[in-house]
This record gives sequence, structure tokens and C-alpha cells, in this order.
Amino acid sequence: MTDRLDRAVGAVLGSAAGDALGASYEFGPAGQLTARGAEMLGGGGWEPGEATDDTQMAVLVGESLLERGGLELPDVFDRFRRWAAGEPKDIGLQTEDVLTSGESWDLAAALHFQVNARAAGNGSLMRASTAAVYFAPSGRAATMDAARRIAALTHGDRAAWEGTAVLHELVRVALAGADPLAALPETLESVHPDHRERYARVLDPGWHPDLATEFNGAVWPCLGSAVWALRTTTGFAQAVRAAVDLGGDTDTVAAVTGTLAGARYGQAAIPDTWTAPLHVPLPGFGDRALDADALRDLARRLATAGPEG
Repeated sequence: MTDRLDRAVGAVLGSAAGDALGASYEFGPAGQLTARGAEMLGGGGWEPGEATDDTQMAVLVGESLLERGGLELPDVFDRFRRWAAGEPKDIGLQTEDVLTSGESWDLAAALHFQVNARAAGNGSLMRASTAAVYFAPSGRAATMDAARRIAALTHGDRAAWEGTAVLHELVRVALAGADPLAALPETLESVHPDHRERYARVLDPGWHPDLATEFNGAVWPCLGSAVWALRTTTGFAQAVRAAVDLGGDTDTVAAVTGTLAGARYGQAAIPDTWTAPLHVPLPGFGDRALDADALRDLARRLATAGPEG
């Protein structure tokens, strides 16, 4: 149990650390982290160690699961909407449109997708660490189903649901002490048939982020890049640095990579210099801000409260 708890903390804390590390490089060119030669210095409007919307929304999901004793989708949506009204520094355009539309929790994303016909951003992937830890004891089918339902609150495109479901399952495998990369073929069998081929392409061992046909703000290359970073490195920090150095949507690609790498390597693998300045403001919820210890506590509670399958 100790090892599992350690990896659960690694997933949540690792996601936040990756998010904060990548924040100041967002939408920049490749290689900037290496070129800068220093880490967690802040910049681009972010304080050193300040986490973005990725971690803020993950915390809101996690706290809802704990306080409601399970997945209560209207409550999660209400927390998201309160957060969006608090004017966070960063919020995805699609997520903002859905949360500020005034539509109900069960219609807002679907109506947005009907009008725009595009909703395959990585916004549901970026916030998945807490739910992935909570639902891991439930088994593959249940954790993938929960991922889809939470994703659908803000993303009407099933592509986003399926990518988030894959991430949930890979975290579940890693928390059990197994190799998430070895689980990819079996995981893909549980992906909706309409989306399986596209995910198989970006998750293939021969795929490289340079082969992406969309910006990594889209769900497919974001997940593919995170898996690539995990596959081509041998430790947490190395994986997250590789993710940030890809450029583009650096905070989210690094957050997703941090989720996977943290679940695989455990919290001890996350550099202290990354966690010491870490802080997660929660706009819309007063002056609340979580530090690394608060994230560790949240992760432990999620790991021990989740329903068993």
C-alpha cells in the first residue's frame, strides 16, 4: 500500500510540478527550457512554482470527489463555473465558452460542440490526475467511464473523452506497479472504435511529436507527446523536461507527462527544487492556495477513498 500511495502522490504532485515548470514557456518554440538553463524561475506572467488552470481544475475535481463521496457531475461543473467567474489568469477558450454560456451542466458542452463542430482540445486531459488516482481502484472499465463523463462536462467531442479515458487507464496500471507502456495495446482495445486508429497512431512506439498533424493543444498530440516523453526517458525530471522542450502548449503537455511519470516513478523522483515553490491558487474560492504538502494530502485522501471495483 505504501508504494501505491507513493505513486498516487507522484501522479498528482507530478502533474502540478510539470504544469508549473511548463507555464512560463507556453506557446514558445522548442528547446527553450534547455536554452534557458534554469528551472522554476517563473515568467510569462507566472510566479516561480505557480500552477495554472491545469492544476486548479484538477484540484476542483479532486475536492468534489472527496466532499461528495463520489462523482457528482453537477457539483464538479458548478465548481468549474465558480472558478471561471473568478477570472483565472489562464483558461482555455473552449472551456471558458462552455462554463460562461449559462447553459446547464448536461447541455453546455454538447451545445458548444454542435455550434462549433470542434472540441478536441486537451483541456479535459490536463486536469485528469486527481480523478485518475481516485478511480484507479475501480478497474479499467469504471475508471475509463468516469474519465469520459468528467471530460464531457466541458468537451463535446468524443475524441477528448477517449484521450482522457486512456490517461486514466495508464495511471491505473502504473499505480498498480505495472508498466503503463506495456498496457497500451490492451488499453486501445477499450477506446471507442471511431477513435481507436487515431490514438493507436500517436501512441505507437514509432511516433514522434514532430509527426503530429495538429498543434499539441489538441488532445491527440498532447497525449502522444506525454507518452513519447515517458517512453524515451528514464526518470521523472528527464521526462518532464523533454515535454517542456517540445514547445507549444508546454504547461499541459508537461502536466500530462508529470501525471504519467509521477505515477510510474513515485513522488520521491520529483525534484525538491520543483516542489518547494509550488503553489496552486484557486480563483473564485477566496484567497485559497495549495502548496506541495496540501497536494500530497489531497492525493493520499483520493487514493484511499476511491471505490473498489
